[in-house]
Amino acid sequence: MLIKLGKENLQSEFVKLIERISGEELANCYQCGNCTGGCPVSYAMDFGPREVIRLLQLGQEDAVKSANSPWLCVGCLQCYCRCPKGVSAAKILEALRQITLRKGEDHEKIKEIPFPFLKNAPQQAIVCGFRKFVS
Repeated sequence: MLIKLGKENLQSEFVKLIERISGEELANCYQCGNCTGGCPVSYAMDFGPREVIRLLQLGQEDAVKSANSPWLCVGCLQCYCRCPKGVSAAKILEALRQITLRKGEDHEKIKEIPFPFLKNAPQQAIVCGFRKFVS
């Protein structure tokens, strides 16, 4: 399969929507990998933060839409702190979550979370989790 990196991919409606929601410009990422190197959960992601951005740059929307990466991002902003170009992969992943939620699709069923778990879970985990799953 031939994949071309061209500005037409960066001008797709999907990429424009991500850039509008996130406030980030995907073309600024030059794939140094610092974001993925500092990400505390990249080991569990289908695609690390750098790879998500690259897939979007290459026009591989379907791969990004089906990945678990946006849902695993903890929003620690380590990616932003380490990026020499000031790109926040966390904001891009948040935009991907928002696009899914705004369509009425749900990654996890919040009502199915057992109450004992909610009662005993750390507050930060609950707040971060609900920030991800509520539009």
